[in-house]
Amino acid sequence: MSKKNIAILTVVLAILIDQISKIYVKTHFQLGEEVVVFGDWFKIHFTENNGMAWGFEFGGRAGKLFLTLFRVVAVSGIVYWLWQTIKRQAHTAVVIAIALVLAGAVGNIIDSVFYGVIFDSSYHNVATLFSDKPYGELFYGKVVDMLYFPMYEGESFTFFNAIFNGADSWISIGVALLFIFNKQAFPKEEEKEV
Repeated sequence: MSKKNIAILTVVLAILIDQISKIYVKTHFQLGEEVVVFGDWFKIHFTENNGMAWGFEFGGRAGKLFLTLFRVVAVSGIVYWLWQTIKRQAHTAVVIAIALVLAGAVGNIIDSVFYGVIFDSSYHNVATLFSDKPYGELFYGKVVDMLYFPMYEGESFTFFNAIFNGADSWISIGVALLFIFNKQAFPKEEEKEV
């Protein structure tokens, strides 16, 4: 299989897994609802945020719009980077890594751009897909998070309390692969000439 096809397959599968899991959780869970998957260390816990890590917000509506538009521009840069990486026949792991970062960024952009106009609210009820009464506007949707791995929960402290989604996972895995294969991902000029 060509590197281009590997990249396309990786992006498409990663986005599908991300979106199917988000839509399932959004249409089957109320906001804040939680299901234990394995012991106390893996839970599905439905939460939403405006699109930044740990639900951080800045600048209100203008900040949300800026963040979404910035992501769209960043995705254009990632697409160009992926294309150049494929052209120079980089290691397959590097192509997959960049494809995962791209898929993660696109997955969260889909939530931010469209979820506000295709879902109704998840507060105190299960959301409806393609609702007549959407909760927001185009570019002002909330990002769905659900994966929760609290390694330790004490009375006043929880180790690893982040709740994230498939798109966030793809970005993290992609970045980790880029670190592992950094020489192939970021070759030095003299190595290129040899």
